[in-house]
Order: sequence, then structure tokens, then C-alpha cells
Amino acid sequence: MDGAALTLDIGLTQSVATNADSVLVRRAAAGDTAAFEQLYRSHVGRVHGVILRLLGMDRARAEELTQEAFVRAWQKLGSYRHESAFSTWLHRLGVNTALMELRGRRDEQAMDDDALQAAAGGEVPFCAGERADLERAVSNLPPRARAVLVLHDVEGWKHEEISLELGMAVGSSKAQLHRARGLLRRALGGEI
Repeated sequence: MDGAALTLDIGLTQSVATNADSVLVRRAAAGDTAAFEQLYRSHVGRVHGVILRLLGMDRARAEELTQEAFVRAWQKLGSYRHESAFSTWLHRLGVNTALMELRGRRDEQAMDDDALQAAAGGEVPFCAGERADLERAVSNLPPRARAVLVLHDVEGWKHEEISLELGMAVGSSKAQLHRARGLLRRALGGEI
């Protein structure tokens, strides 16, 4: 399959998934729990993954917050306006759930502004040991630098979006990303 055909195939697959989600969302918003269960099964992996990384690989808390994100999604289905893909809306809700947790931790622990969020990973073509090393290194980053790294490099957010979400200047977001990448390079022995 050539590049153009692959791009077309991926685009069609995403379009079909978006349409299927749209139908399921409408059914779920009308009270169909089986439709919501299908949405949950389709999206739980990605939502859990970003929450896990943002929390610095705290698996137990990530499980709890993933469930919380889906409870919120169920409660807010009526407010979903179908202007973006459901997966985008749900993913953002998951990120916001994790960020609220991190802000709460910061407030509880009186952490300084340089310590807010979480880890990277994505589908990096590493062997299992290298991936574990990378995830461990990311989870050890200062929380704020970790959050910017995950949101920018893993989730694909723009610095403007990150700055709004984390309440920092765009320049601070860029600086935190630079800092996170440098700390990762050092932690991994300059391999990145």
C-alpha cells in the first residue's frame, strides 16, 4: 500500500470511528448505558494512558481518576456539542481531571509553581526495557515540566493551549519543555 492509499485508509477509518462515536454519544445521552459502555471500551486505554503519565505513573490513582473522568463524561454528555470528535472532547476531560488532581496536590503540599504535572511515553519504538527507563525518567521530572512535556510532546498540544490550561505564560511553557527535555537527556545518558 503506498503512502497516499495509507493516508486515505487511515482517514476513512478515523471518519468511520468518529461517526460511530457520534451515534453512540447520541444514544448514551438519551440514557442508553450499553452505548456508553461501548464508548468506554473504545476510549478507556487512551484516557487512562494520559492520566497515568500526567500523574507520574501512579497506577492506583490513575485508575481512580480514569473512572472519575468517565463518570464526568456520562454526566456531561448533554453538553457535548459535536463540534469536535468525541475522542478529543473525552481526552480533554481526562487531562483536565488529572490536572485538577495535580493542582490539588500542589495546594495541599504548598508546592512551588515549578512543580505541577506528569510523564511521557506514547507509542515510542523502544524495547520494553528502554520504554520502562523512559517512563521512569519522565515520572521523575518536576511535575510542571512533566505536564508540559506530556501535553506538548505526547498529546500534541500547542504552547498556547498549555499556557491557558496550566495558567502560565507561553514563554514559560516553552522553557518548561526545554527544561524537561534536558533533564530527560541527562537521566537517559544523553540518548534522546
